Amino acid sequence: MKIDWDKVNYPEPALSRFPSRRSVVFGTKGVVSASQPLAVEAGLEILRKGGNAADAAVAVSAALNVTEPCSCGIGGDAFCLFYDAKAKTVKAFNGSGRSPAKLTIDYARSQGVTGNSIPASNLNCVTVPGAAAAWVDTVEKLGSGNVTLADVLAPAIRLAEEGHPVSEITGYSWKRSEKLIQNASPNGGEMLLDGRAPRPGEVIKLPNLAQTFRAVAAEGKAGYYKGRVAQAIVDLIQSKGGVMELEDLAKHDTDWVEPISYTFNEEVTVYECPPNGQGLTALIALGILDQLEKQGKIKSLLEMEFNSPEYLHTLVETLRLAFADTQYYISDPAVRPVPVEELLSEQYLASRAKLFNPTKTNPEVVHGNPLHSSDTVYFTVSDQWGNACSYIQSNYAGFGTGAVPKGCGFTLQNRGSNFNLTAGHPNALEPSKRPYHTIIPAMALRGKELFLSYGVMGGFMQPQGHVQVLLNMLRGFTPQAALDAPRFCISAGSPETQSGQTGSAGDINSEVYFEEGIPDEVVEKLKAMGHDARRAAGYGRAIVGRGQIIQQVIDPAGNRVWVAGSDPRADGHAAAQI
Repeated sequence: MKIDWDKVNYPEPALSRFPSRRSVVFGTKGVVSASQPLAVEAGLEILRKGGNAADAAVAVSAALNVTEPCSCGIGGDAFCLFYDAKAKTVKAFNGSGRSPAKLTIDYARSQGVTGNSIPASNLNCVTVPGAAAAWVDTVEKLGSGNVTLADVLAPAIRLAEEGHPVSEITGYSWKRSEKLIQNASPNGGEMLLDGRAPRPGEVIKLPNLAQTFRAVAAEGKAGYYKGRVAQAIVDLIQSKGGVMELEDLAKHDTDWVEPISYTFNEEVTVYECPPNGQGLTALIALGILDQLEKQGKIKSLLEMEFNSPEYLHTLVETLRLAFADTQYYISDPAVRPVPVEELLSEQYLASRAKLFNPTKTNPEVVHGNPLHSSDTVYFTVSDQWGNACSYIQSNYAGFGTGAVPKGCGFTLQNRGSNFNLTAGHPNALEPSKRPYHTIIPAMALRGKELFLSYGVMGGFMQPQGHVQVLLNMLRGFTPQAALDAPRFCISAGSPETQSGQTGSAGDINSEVYFEEGIPDEVVEKLKAMGHDARRAAGYGRAIVGRGQIIQQVIDPAGNRVWVAGSDPRADGHAAAQI
């Protein structure tokens, strides 16, 4: 797309009410934007070797496992959207794993689970990790062919074997999970430094993780899903009362899926991965916002004062309506059909928009019937050929279960805690089933041309971040200013219990956290409208997620320019290939 430079806040960032704290990063070749500087360099290394955006994304992904294991790793899952510049299409894969074939609600109950979900520290909530297969498939099916999987994993292996200094925010998160790692398995020392969490600036080596990476580099999927690593995973889970077996791992594969999309404001088409991911939430919210304007319930959203009480109220209520539907209907479509088309139909979106009250909050939102009417890393990479990769991976609750398979150097995820333990619920726990999944990458196109490759990580914050950041960009914010601007998060639990561990995570009828930077008088007006409005400050700002954006623009001379931003709530940055 060509950009009207006079309408963008580059020359005078003070035109924005919330001017950016950083400058954007420009580049004409490849750009990497991620939450860890060393992971950014890993991606750039692969771009310099002739790899494309997909190749570099896997390098970043593996390096993030080393430098930010408090958020992601080869014991978790991954999702991807890839913009193919030559074909001008968006491709998608689902790299999430399924529950063990022998795991049922009755078995979970027999193990003492009494609530509506499996506790995040119970190893029965470990689903088959999908990240390793996703890495292999990304390079094999989306990569340039100029580099091998071994080339792509080499920077991460080097970081793990030679050691790296721990970043500030990562060190804080590692310390918070110190006791979890120490107690979750006999092997926690593999993820610690002399038995404790490393402090910011301390160098830590992860040699066992490097060996796991080497196995994948040499043997592909078999290096993880069969043999030593697979046996170590099964042995640990079964030692804690779990029922995962080698066959559960051996039969895992990545699902290549058709992305879902919605064209907002007749201007930009937003792409998301389909269920079992929650990207549908962002699309429904955008559809309801369109319907609110059509019904005359609000004036043009982009003409409202940014982060005014009216603007924030509209977004909060719209997202609550969207979550009410998706938290009920999203499941594994291979087991239970998900009515995506019906939920995105104009008729249904219009019916949901009618529930919006512009002056006060709806006291309790429930799902409709369309059939009849947190802790994650997100990063994005672009390349010299115009391709872009929107990639996300996660352990779920920080280090996940905190349990380390012997000799493997990574922790196992706890995605299965998102299953519902009510029989008959669309997202009910069933054998060999994928749960409701929070991690979602995003892309936005204008026509067939890439506009944004972007995402916001952080449990149930993610679709909320997709909507807020997209609207910021459509207001003319730079990618960096769009990320810097203060955000809100509906019910991720308190800042101390985020990522789905405890608290009210995912309860769309509970509190809303507003980040520092949103004026006190605005928050007070929202309280008067009925919102349980609270504050997020300091390290607690992590509750509103951490995002990355790469924007494609065409300058007046016809040159493609990548414009990138990286969230200041994380340790990373964006950097361009030269």
